[in-house]
Amino acid sequence: MTLSAGRHRYLVALGSNMRHPFHGSPRMVIEAAFAALTARFDVEAASRIVSTAPLGPSHRRYANAAAVVGTDMVPLDTLAALQAIEREFGRRRRGQRWSARVLDLDLILWSGGPFAEPHLQIPHPAFREREFVLEPASDVAPHWRDPETGLSLRQLHARLTRPRALPR
Repeated sequence: MTLSAGRHRYLVALGSNMRHPFHGSPRMVIEAAFAALTARFDVEAASRIVSTAPLGPSHRRYANAAAVVGTDMVPLDTLAALQAIEREFGRRRRGQRWSARVLDLDLILWSGGPFAEPHLQIPHPAFREREFVLEPASDVAPHWRDPETGLSLRQLHARLTRPRALPR
């Protein structure tokens, strides 16, 4: 796959549910992560921080947010930069999914449309079913469209959270 050089925009989801020895609570970790993103990228927008229930075996609530960042980096280089930030915050990937973590940074969308490599898929495969991603993402990029469904982030969030009738 050949990627064009130039400016790209990425939607990054941020999450934390562990205290950091220096930064403090998960909410403070997310605030520090916004600063770390600003040091490496042009942060065009940062969402409010929301508190959400855990997914999977973790019992701690998460602080979640989203950011739109601009860079000349291609997706794999952007992923590497995000993983470097995670490591700086003490993140160690041990293979267990959905466990407690000090910082999680995920690439959700990018301005180049769909992207697939063995270690990275954009759009993020599960973002359409995750309110903790869609709520802050629709704050910062409500009109950004999912290249696979054509729906905006605001529409995806509304579909996910709309009231449904109880089964009879």
